[in-house]
Formats: sequence, C-alpha cells, structure tokens
Amino acid sequence: MADFDLGEGLRKVMLAGIGALATGYEKGNEIVEDLVKKGELTVEQGKALNTELKRKVGESLVNDANKDDAAKEQAETTDAKPAEDAEDKAE
Repeated sequence: MADFDLGEGLRKVMLAGIGALATGYEKGNEIVEDLVKKGELTVEQGKALNTELKRKVGESLVNDANKDDAAKEQAETTDAKPAEDAEDKAE
C-alpha cells in the first residue's frame, strides 16, 4: 500500500480524461466537417437537379401546348369538312 500514490493516480486519471476529451473533440470536428462537406455536395446536387427539373417541365409544357394547338387545328379542320360535305351533298 505504501507504493501506491493517490495523487499520482488521480493525476493520471485526470490527464486520461483530458486526453479523451481532446480526442473526442478532434474526431467530432472531423465528423462535423465531413457532414458539412457532404451537405454542401447535397445542396449543389439539389440545385443541379432543380435546374434540370425546371428545364424538363418547361419542355413538357411547350410540348403539351404544341399538342393542344395541333389538336385544336385538327378539330377545326375536322369540324369544317363535314359542314362542307353537307353543302356539297345539298347541291
């Protein structure tokens, strides 16, 4: 029992605790930095995806508008032909 120094034991435990905190802090910072980098990557990818989606939606709207115009033109010509045919038959 005489060989055991309580002060030295407490000192080692305290230093080990400080070392553990410092190591945890460093690892925590690395993890946070990695998460931030991944988050920035995700934001950049999200912006690119958003731009691509806007472009596709715009193209789709233009295509739909063109289809609607073509359908209206076809309906107008289809509606006009029977009326003309009816006039030809009446003569």
